[in-house]
Amino acid sequence: MKIIFNIVFCTCLFSVVIGNATGVKSTKSVTVIFSGSAHARVKYGVQKLEQQLKMQGYAVTEKANLQNNGSTIIIGLLNDPLIKKYYTKWQIHLNKLPGKEGFAINGSSGNIIIAGADNSGALYGCLELADELKSNHSLPISINKTDQPEMVLRGACIGIQKPELLPGRGTYEYPYTPQNFPWFYDKALWIKYLDSLAQNRMNSLYLWSGHPFASLVKVKDYPYALEVDEATYEKNVDIYNFLTREADKRGIWVIQGFYNIIVSKPFAEHNHLKTQDRNRHIVPIIADYTRESIAAFVQKYPNVGLLVTLGEAMEGVGQDDIDWFTKTIIPGVKDGLHALGRTDEPPIVLRAHDTDAPSDMKYAKPLYSNLYTMIKYNGEALTTYTPHGPWAELHQTLSKLGPVEIENVHILANLEPFRYGSDDFIQKCVQAMHSTDESNGIHIYPQASYWDWPYTADNTSTRELEMDRDWIWYKEWSRYAWNCHRDRGDEVKYWSQQLSSKYGCDFEHGKDILDAYEQSGEISPKILRRFGITDGNRQTMTLGMTMSELVDPEKYGLFSLLYNSEGPEGEMLSEYAAKEWKHQPHVGETPVKVINDIIEEGNNAVKAINAADKGITTDRVEFNRLKNDMYCYNAMANSYAHKAKAALWVLRYKYSDDVSDLDKALPELQISFNYYQQLVDLTKNTYLYANSMQTKQRKIPVGGNDGKNKTWVELLPLYQKELNNFKRNIDSLKMPKSIAKKQQKIQLVDAPVTLTNSSFYKVTTGSQVFADTTAQIKNIAPELAGLQGIKLNRATQVTDGTTINFTNTKPVKVLVGYFLSKESKYLQEPQLETDATANDYGQADIKISNAIQIDGLPPVNVHTYTFKAGNNTLSLGKGACLVLGFVDDSATIPVYDAGLSNEGNIKDLRWLFN
Repeated sequence: MKIIFNIVFCTCLFSVVIGNATGVKSTKSVTVIFSGSAHARVKYGVQKLEQQLKMQGYAVTEKANLQNNGSTIIIGLLNDPLIKKYYTKWQIHLNKLPGKEGFAINGSSGNIIIAGADNSGALYGCLELADELKSNHSLPISINKTDQPEMVLRGACIGIQKPELLPGRGTYEYPYTPQNFPWFYDKALWIKYLDSLAQNRMNSLYLWSGHPFASLVKVKDYPYALEVDEATYEKNVDIYNFLTREADKRGIWVIQGFYNIIVSKPFAEHNHLKTQDRNRHIVPIIADYTRESIAAFVQKYPNVGLLVTLGEAMEGVGQDDIDWFTKTIIPGVKDGLHALGRTDEPPIVLRAHDTDAPSDMKYAKPLYSNLYTMIKYNGEALTTYTPHGPWAELHQTLSKLGPVEIENVHILANLEPFRYGSDDFIQKCVQAMHSTDESNGIHIYPQASYWDWPYTADNTSTRELEMDRDWIWYKEWSRYAWNCHRDRGDEVKYWSQQLSSKYGCDFEHGKDILDAYEQSGEISPKILRRFGITDGNRQTMTLGMTMSELVDPEKYGLFSLLYNSEGPEGEMLSEYAAKEWKHQPHVGETPVKVINDIIEEGNNAVKAINAADKGITTDRVEFNRLKNDMYCYNAMANSYAHKAKAALWVLRYKYSDDVSDLDKALPELQISFNYYQQLVDLTKNTYLYANSMQTKQRKIPVGGNDGKNKTWVELLPLYQKELNNFKRNIDSLKMPKSIAKKQQKIQLVDAPVTLTNSSFYKVTTGSQVFADTTAQIKNIAPELAGLQGIKLNRATQVTDGTTINFTNTKPVKVLVGYFLSKESKYLQEPQLETDATANDYGQADIKISNAIQIDGLPPVNVHTYTFKAGNNTLSLGKGACLVLGFVDDSATIPVYDAGLSNEGNIKDLRWLFN
């Protein structure tokens, strides 16, 4: 059968005078040929190629037939008759056919064919040749290249979220409105961003939101659920369609993320429900509304994917997750597809966060086969390129359960706000994603300021765009998502040239900048993985840590995955100190090694950036910001290093009881403070904040309530006070009558509350703590003795959770005892890593550790929940716990370790810094 192609002939006949020694004029011309019915992606690729041709001195004019003079570029798909014809005519033979999204570029003597395995492949072939043009300033005399990406999905994300909570709303609850997100409606900004993704060969864009449906679709049976006005709704539909259309033109699949279970505020108010309640069981009307919302979304935006987060706003791991996925979400997608008359199954991406993803997949796959999975790479940070342990095992398990397993480089709480561009570190991370985690997809968060996108934290007269500032971050990850096996020596040359081009310097100075990136790029990962509390965004690592957090991290909710999975095998500060005292051999990466490493790397980063300084001729303002960041990394590294040295002396004192060990810690703590002062000076005029999430979810080093404690200037008095307290307490230990600081004597008393259907017991030695067991209190922290606790049924707690309704005329704190055990039969302590609401009542911190000893049961840590006056409900998840009483909200509750444990306890030293 004869196939007739509508061929568009664009002949570039442009004469360029090139000055040379002989004064000879040189003419550069090229003919670009592609099908007029080509896909929009191919046309976009041609457009970008022609733009680069013009920049290099090639002009475009239309001709009706193929010209023999000059160069010719033919663009199409491998199976196009046009491509096959010229393969034969020009005697081009492919030894290897490119796979999905791949391309072949072949030719000589100025005649070139770009053939894509598919439309995206043809697009990427055009971009590849355009890059060659940009580097060499002319078309290649001969080229023979076949390439395709290693990662199936290569994407970036944007949060439709804000640094602070909106009034009257919970976490992730942000309607799409011009007031909340003016940038969302900026089409020029979207074009700029999408162009950057395409240039980096990214093929997916994730939009993260809690409940986007009520801003983007109308639900027939729940018209009142829409939470934007009609005019805004129409704007949202227009911009969303524009975004998805422009993204598709660039080979980018838009994927909408959402959390479960969150509903719109109008829906919640209409039905007298909360917008989200982690401990609420599935309610039929919420399930029906969510199913219809998903169906409506699939119908209205059929080319948009869905990213499902089952956990965090649900109970966490449990049957509800499975039921919600299989009985609400998947049926909603199927309903939408059925309404469209579609029988295919577009991918659904299941995020393995705060849920048992393997079990979810087991029950979901019989209902819907095309399920992808997503899992965090290093939690909510960047810590290692040597993942191992249980987290790596989960990656490996998920990689076998679906066709695509996506590595989520998430939040980066230990990097913001400073610039990061360690190419070597990033390349090794992507290699580990393949070799260790066995993944074939990648998803990149903004390097910094995720909650404040599209802007950075830089203090500039006009807010700087994150996509501009962090260009190298996206370019590095995407380059290795395409191919992570590039020769390291070649990569050093490539990036040195990229940096020399950006800053108008020679190759050697470009390499100096790369060296500064490489040296500084080791500092933050090493600090967090060896000294940190958590890989989550409740810790802002660049703001420092208190001595109490360094010497006793368990009392601050130590996140175990940080140490058993997200760094090389090694030791914590406490482990190192214990082995030193016992003269035991050390294992793996030690705190002392990291201390020495980061001091050296900080110094090297400053040396390298200073060496580059004298060669800079362009973009000097941005280079100066980068240079300042290197000085920030150095100050931060030294502050942490000397504080860690001080912590090791304090930890030795736990065993030695020798005050001279504390004397040795003091000068190290002073040096640490001096470097922190340098960090304050370097940032006070250059940065608006250290962390873009400015809510009470942040806890380390201190709470971030109401947007406070987000700058180094604000934290300086805390560390000054810590240093002063340490000096004073060392002196007190040297006093003849003082061998230890005595805890302040506090006796908590009951606050008046009215309860229904609950029975009390006196919290004291010998009391029975559960209604259905004989477990009795053996020892108790004196502050708690005599309070009126609530006697609960342990079996009911395990199966149904704990709900207590009460009325109080004044604000109160409820004291809740959590058993220190990971077994599922016990209620787990609040954990902000998996539950964004885990500090809504001020409950995240442990107040009294090891507060109660009960024979046969784990030790008990006491947390407090604060409630305003009125009718209130304490709602806790499944698992046994103790409700130890109600006290006035103004009551002082000491923060210490009572040491009551069946296993024994070593002394708590946090008082040294108070």
